[in-house]
Amino acid sequence: MKTVIHKPISVLSIAGFDGSGGAGIQADTKTISAHGCYATNVLTALPIQNTTGVKNIYELPANAIREQIKSILDDIYPNAIKIGMVHSIELVEIIADELKHYNGPIVFDPVMVSTSGHQLIKDDTILACIENLFPIATIITPNLNEASILVNKTINTTELMLIAGEKILNLNCKNVLIKGGHLEQKELISYLFQQNKSIVTFTSTKIITKNTHGSGCTLSSAIASNLAIGHPLTESVKLAQEYVEQAIYGSKDLIIGKGNGPLNHLFNPQKLKTNEIYN
Repeated sequence: MKTVIHKPISVLSIAGFDGSGGAGIQADTKTISAHGCYATNVLTALPIQNTTGVKNIYELPANAIREQIKSILDDIYPNAIKIGMVHSIELVEIIADELKHYNGPIVFDPVMVSTSGHQLIKDDTILACIENLFPIATIITPNLNEASILVNKTINTTELMLIAGEKILNLNCKNVLIKGGHLEQKELISYLFQQNKSIVTFTSTKIITKNTHGSGCTLSSAIASNLAIGHPLTESVKLAQEYVEQAIYGSKDLIIGKGNGPLNHLFNPQKLKTNEIYN
């Protein structure tokens, strides 16, 4: 007689640390959990930061990151993976090597620029991301600053977003979501450029608040969570956009720290979702 095993739907976050709890692995874990998925982590770096900004960054041994990935894949095989900031060529190559046989969706948030506009990683590391991580990612999610770096031109209008999306899609990408959160307009627009050359438009109302710390991390991990649950890509992006909008709205009047506060990730947490496996 076969027995039924309930296996939680899991999402692996490969990202840096944020002691203030608003971005990086902390934001990913909250977001994944809020979607009813089981969160696992691989820590890539130890930034010293709070809501006012990054104070310092301590690197981890490269082999420690490789071993973390192996350890999780050997034990709790994820239904989806989210990759955050990757700060060195060596780390890019390690992640790409360890995930080359992974058979689930991968969401890569190519964190390249700080909120203040400073480039966080070197040009050769960006090139390594394009060559090694873009091809294995199901979708990449650059904001306007990151899209600008990828096409070597300032992107600050919807018209330029459409042009940039086509160019980035040709950089070994399967799908690209260009996020319009930095647009200076009341209605925010993001574009999903797909492998079949179709373009899907997402719109939302801009919420006036300084509490948007970690919104990019949150969006990418929300997309990964929805893909893990089994939603198609377009639906996963739509649901993730809606989740981030509600999470920002849920924190807009909160005072958390002295700077840019985080989102309210747990405004409506879901129960743990599982797959039934017959043994």
